[in-house]
Amino acid sequence: MSQLDRRGFIRLAGAVGLTLPTGIALASCSSGSTPAAKGGAVSATNPFGVASGSSVDAVIFDGGYGTDYVTTAAEIMAKAENKVTAKVTPSTQIATQMQPRFVAGNPPDLLDNSGADLIAFSALSGQVEDLTSVIDAPNLEGTTIRDTLYDGMLNDTTIDGKLVAVNYCLTLYGIWYSASLFEKNGWSVPTTWAETLELGAAAKAKNLYLFGWGKEAATYYLTMAIDSAIKEGGHDVRIALGNLAEGCWSLPAVQATLTAMGEAVSKGYVRPGGAGTQFTAAQAQWSQKQEFVLYPSGSWIENEMKDQTAKDFQMTGAATPAVTAQSKLPATAVHASAGESYFVPTKAKNAAGGKELLRAMLSKEAATAFAEAKLASTIVKDTVPEDGFGSTALVSQTKMIAAAAADAFTHNVIEFYGMNTDMLVLWNSFLAGDSSVAELTEKMQKLTDKVREDDSVTKVTVS
Repeated sequence: MSQLDRRGFIRLAGAVGLTLPTGIALASCSSGSTPAAKGGAVSATNPFGVASGSSVDAVIFDGGYGTDYVTTAAEIMAKAENKVTAKVTPSTQIATQMQPRFVAGNPPDLLDNSGADLIAFSALSGQVEDLTSVIDAPNLEGTTIRDTLYDGMLNDTTIDGKLVAVNYCLTLYGIWYSASLFEKNGWSVPTTWAETLELGAAAKAKNLYLFGWGKEAATYYLTMAIDSAIKEGGHDVRIALGNLAEGCWSLPAVQATLTAMGEAVSKGYVRPGGAGTQFTAAQAQWSQKQEFVLYPSGSWIENEMKDQTAKDFQMTGAATPAVTAQSKLPATAVHASAGESYFVPTKAKNAAGGKELLRAMLSKEAATAFAEAKLASTIVKDTVPEDGFGSTALVSQTKMIAAAAADAFTHNVIEFYGMNTDMLVLWNSFLAGDSSVAELTEKMQKLTDKVREDDSVTKVTVS
């Protein structure tokens, strides 16, 4: 059992809504292994002793952020003193394609383990390098990488003192809206559920909905509910949910949140039909057709919908509302975590090269290029200008993380224990008005109890 820090959980996936596959075992046999690349001399500009002119085999999850940002970092790396190049291979089936390579003792030099078909974290953690050496190395600009990162970004992947992965992309979760639509109607961004429901009434008067959803992303609303309950009840709520506590879904802060959400459904503030709508089509109902006014999501939403967003939409993010103004955490508290998990396998042919490519990705130049291209931030701070490269969403992200400061928090219990698929069924039903708060609570608790009581499931202790 691993003890995690007070802010959160091991991060397994880059976005909400991903299911943790089980039963993937990575054997340590050396059949078919490839000899390691000869190293170079260790120096301040070559901290891992990578061989000059060597090549890095990088397999990158081809999801919402694509893979071109790694190619950009590789081009930066190739121009540096060590002249290391990289072959970047996109994949949407990480576990399926990588398991045979690990079994053969021939894993890639750098692996972005993300997506729905990812390798179980527990299966990887014993077969990868400790990346502390990367974080303590100078970046390509000469500054120690650790000093350039947002606080807490290494907590999720530090297990028993070993930094088993570096999560590259900073993800902020909250409610997203059109600043121009709000300004046009004189609306304020809600900070409590009472204010949220008032906004729902105001939107309904304009023949608009408060919320909408798509079937694959119904659990975005579960994430919002957990965020809201944590803000209302404090870290005790986060700890109870993370530890699969008996009766955790009946905690007062959780029930108050679910009750408010149920009221939004019963009053007709939620656009109907989401359970039969593909999630990006539902998101376009918000960002392009502007049929509803709030959408709970992570900060990948702008890049994901960049081709389906109305002109002058002015997409903007805000922290998830708490239940009341007397919440345990302040209104500025925000769910912040990092995604896109990068590992360097111990048996990689060029592990030093894998670390060198990761060092290049963590340079200010590469991180700034990512922010400009993807309109999202990495874990490297001070890479987004005040104008957010013209992105109102990116500007709002930097404001959200700055305002939250030490009150940023994270959680990952649903993804860690692979409950998302079952939760999707429950939340599609709830948002459609086909189940009550009591029924939702009972069924979520049964799922949680089943995981807690299953001795074959490895548990973590959240504190």
